[in-house]
This record gives sequence, C-alpha cells and structure tokens, in this order.
Amino acid sequence: MADDSVRYKFTVSYDGTLYWGFQRQKGHPTIQEELEKALAKLGWEESSIIGAGRTDSGVHADGQVFTAKLRWNHSLTSLIAAINWHLPADIAVTGIEPVPDTFHARFDARSRSYHYYVYHDEIRDPLKDRYFWRVWPVLDLKMLNRAAAELLGEHDFRSFGSPPRKGGRTVRTVMKSCWYEISATERVFEVEANAFLYRMVRRMVFLQIQTAAGWMSWDSWKNAIWNAEDAKPGIAPANGLRLHAVSYEP
Repeated sequence: MADDSVRYKFTVSYDGTLYWGFQRQKGHPTIQEELEKALAKLGWEESSIIGAGRTDSGVHADGQVFTAKLRWNHSLTSLIAAINWHLPADIAVTGIEPVPDTFHARFDARSRSYHYYVYHDEIRDPLKDRYFWRVWPVLDLKMLNRAAAELLGEHDFRSFGSPPRKGGRTVRTVMKSCWYEISATERVFEVEANAFLYRMVRRMVFLQIQTAAGWMSWDSWKNAIWNAEDAKPGIAPANGLRLHAVSYEP
C-alpha cells in the first residue's frame, strides 16, 4: 500500500519554564514529549520527531522547528488548530509547511538565532522574572554593543561551551551579535550563528554583562574569544533565553 503521508515542517513556540528542555528525557516533562503525544492523537506513527535544536531546561522558544510525517487530508490551518487543541497552554504550533522527504530540521539549518532578554531594576519584578534576567545596576548600551561586536566572525568558542559530542569541533561562525533597547529598562541581545555549543549563548551573555559592568577586564573578554582562553566562570540564567528562529536555504 502506498505511503500517502507527507513530511511537514512545524514552527513552534513554548514557555520552557516547566520543562526539562526540548529533547525527550525519561521521567521528566519535555517539549518533545508533549508534541509527540499531540501528534499521535492525529494519527502520527513515527518513533520520534526531529527538532532543529535542543533547548535547555527552562529555555523558551518562539521559532523552534521540527519535522514529522503525517497523513492529513484537510487544510494546514485546520492541522494547526487540531494539534494545538491537544497541546498544553504553554506550547503552540504557529506554522506548518510541507517539505521534501529529504529535509532534515537540524542538519539542513543554515543558521539559528537566539534572543536573550535583560531588565534593569533595583527591585525584582515577578511578572518579568519568568522571561527576563534582572541585572543591576543599569549597563551602558554602547559598552554592551562594543563587547558584542567582538563575537562576530569565526572563532574557537571552547571557553563558551561544550560541543554535542566529546572532543567535537568548537569553532563556530557568528553572523549577528548586537544589543537592542526595548524600553528604558529592558534590553535584548540578538545573536545568529551557523551553530551553537551547549550553553554558549548564556555564557556569551554572562561574560558581556561582566565586562560591560567592569567586573571583568576587556582583555579577558577578548582573549576568551580570540585566543580561546578561560574566563570568569558563570552563565546567565535560562529564563531570559529564547530560540528565536532557524534559517534554511530557500
């Protein structure tokens, strides 16, 4: 009997607060598990969906991508509605398109973009703390962008994170790295690269904050990038980070 299922590329947004990351983990709630349970109720029969990236525990997304094969004889709009009906309130599919059977969500990705959100306030704001990292005192935006500019280009980022496999390559190419002001007290760091190491973005943010605040020297910051030297330990918390977009060749 002919296989009339179609491979679809799904774009999904989620609040990662209550989950142990995207990838399925036995005994813990994950985004992948919830998506697969919802798809199974629509007749999905594969053993696993394929995600573009593995966000950590507590990390959010507004542009995660995954693929799955499914038989669906109705509109894509109705498919979005159907899968979202079966998903919890903190996960939602926002887009679907058919792709060739050879398409791979992870290996075909040209780049990935992350956003990291920071707010400056002497007193913590419980309504912001779910999605922002509170940093005090206020940091100079020009200093943050001066630090961010050093990240552009190809570097050995081994002092910023670990590769997916032990002994793997730690060289990555950063195409975009800058800070924007959302409001007088809110900033966002946007970074795009061909690929990222484990916890690389959170490490980038932490060290930029340390440098812009004067708690770490500029030489230490530049040496971490240009010479892959060890720098001050620490990472930014997960709650401020979002996987914003995954780009593919047209």
